[in-house]
Amino acid sequence: MSYLKANDTINGQEGRAYATINGLVEEMFYIKSLEATVEKEKAEIKTLGRRGTQHKATGWSGSGSMTVYYVTSRFRKLMLNYIKNGVDTYFDIQVVNEDPNSTIGKQTVMLKGVNLDKVIFAKLDTESEALEEDLDFTFEDIDVLDFFGTPILG
Repeated sequence: MSYLKANDTINGQEGRAYATINGLVEEMFYIKSLEATVEKEKAEIKTLGRRGTQHKATGWSGSGSMTVYYVTSRFRKLMLNYIKNGVDTYFDIQVVNEDPNSTIGKQTVMLKGVNLDKVIFAKLDTESEALEEDLDFTFEDIDVLDFFGTPILG
């Protein structure tokens, strides 16, 4: 019986993320976690001769969230520019998963047209050893530049 070798699972710390904002690339070393999800939009379709409801894909929507250590003002600056000047910023995030202990290689995903939903402007917490902030976002497009390979089974 074949099985997945433990060393082929991906260590969550073995990754990188880069933001391209206004043409400048910045490594997002302050990310604690990031998750981006694509959800299909579906219409309910009823037809003659069938009592049940069928479903037809009509589009998709991309959204995500990231938790970052409270050590950058980058996102507050973007939101402040929108508040003060009405200029909203869309940017790209490239996420690379690459664990050198795994035989499956790397996966690189490019989230395009990322737009923040909310930003914390000020934070204090006497119970926290390291301040964090949660950022929700949407994105307009997605590309996968590298796909994981197939693991070598045991």
